[in-house]
Amino acid sequence: MLYPAYEWHRRLTEPARISSKLLHRTLSGLPAPVAELGGTRRLKAVSEIVAGSRPTHVRPDWGIDSVTVAGQRVAVEVRPVLATPFATLLHFATPGVTGRTPTLLVGPISGHFATLLRPTVRMLLSDHDVYVLDWHNARDVPVEEGRFGLDEYIDHVLAAMRHLGPGHHALAVCQPAPLVLAAVALLAVADDPAQPRSLTLMAGPIDTRVNPNRINELAARRPLSFYERFLVSRVPRRYAGAGRRVYPGLAQLTAFLSMNTRRHLGSHVQLYRALVAGDGATARRIRDFYDEYGAVMDVPAEFYLETLQHVFMEHALPRGEFVWRGQRVDLAAIRRTALLTVEGAEDDLCSPGQTEAAHGLCTGIPADDHHHHLQSGVGHYGVFAGSRWSEEIYPVFRDFVAARSAARTASSSGSRVPHARIGAAR
Repeated sequence: MLYPAYEWHRRLTEPARISSKLLHRTLSGLPAPVAELGGTRRLKAVSEIVAGSRPTHVRPDWGIDSVTVAGQRVAVEVRPVLATPFATLLHFATPGVTGRTPTLLVGPISGHFATLLRPTVRMLLSDHDVYVLDWHNARDVPVEEGRFGLDEYIDHVLAAMRHLGPGHHALAVCQPAPLVLAAVALLAVADDPAQPRSLTLMAGPIDTRVNPNRINELAARRPLSFYERFLVSRVPRRYAGAGRRVYPGLAQLTAFLSMNTRRHLGSHVQLYRALVAGDGATARRIRDFYDEYGAVMDVPAEFYLETLQHVFMEHALPRGEFVWRGQRVDLAAIRRTALLTVEGAEDDLCSPGQTEAAHGLCTGIPADDHHHHLQSGVGHYGVFAGSRWSEEIYPVFRDFVAARSAARTASSSGSRVPHARIGAAR
């Protein structure tokens, strides 16, 4: 019933948004003396907020046309290099700039488009040759294209890593951390030359038994059948993916908003005050964030349910029971890939310790190639976006990758090893 409810809600609220948009346009055209009156500015601010309040299923543009490299502004060309019905591997090429480290960025399928990682990509481009797995909206994938679960996700990661080949580095943000870690283990078992030189896991649920939070407790409270019955819906007939079972992106957005209701309300109050005061920079920053945050994509039902089951309920990876296409994933097989984990000390979606747990599982990696960074003062989103990301976290990642690019391939080790902490502070 989720999709019908969403469609009816959209239709019922559309007149209010259209009226607000017309009112905002009218108020914007008033002559200066009237337009500057306090009542006019307040009404104009309210009408603008209401007019832009609905979520969309439209993927935002990356909007990265150029970046600064070594003090020079260089053009960026976004080129698709691999494509399937479910994802496109994008290359953020910087023509004329050579000698850059090939880096694969893998983001989540969690109700938002990969463009939510735009700040991450911008920062990476200053030093790296960046590739991004850009996941498609399941609502637009015909049923005939088949299922998409954890196996298929890992298939895509493996294909991307093999495309980049030897010497690349991989970075997984949030939800895909255990899946990308599993992909690296599979390459290691096969002695595949495409094994990344380093793997960075940022705020990802490697072991949700560690320091459990509200999300982890909620996942364990109800059986999988509950989520399948109440949170999975079929795509309506008017979309390309008609009939496909999905976890609607709107449901995920609602869940995210409800977890931090006070903070989101505070942001909209701040937006209102900025609009009234004529603070265009602040208003634009908040509006741009919520335009991106409100662009939702539907998640394939198989992927959603299998993630709940294997990552949050059964803890298959840390228990050594995770299986890809019938093959058990052996994390101890990873020997040639250095590991960096990054967490936010105030992260309420992926608690501190849940990502760091990867070190205790990857016992084949030499001691010098284990590193952890706990960033004080940031929550989940701040780990990969914002000033702390660009000024404090990114330099750690950049230096870690640079050191591994310069070093010879680390020798293998089968013993359990400790790991170093970089900038750890709670």
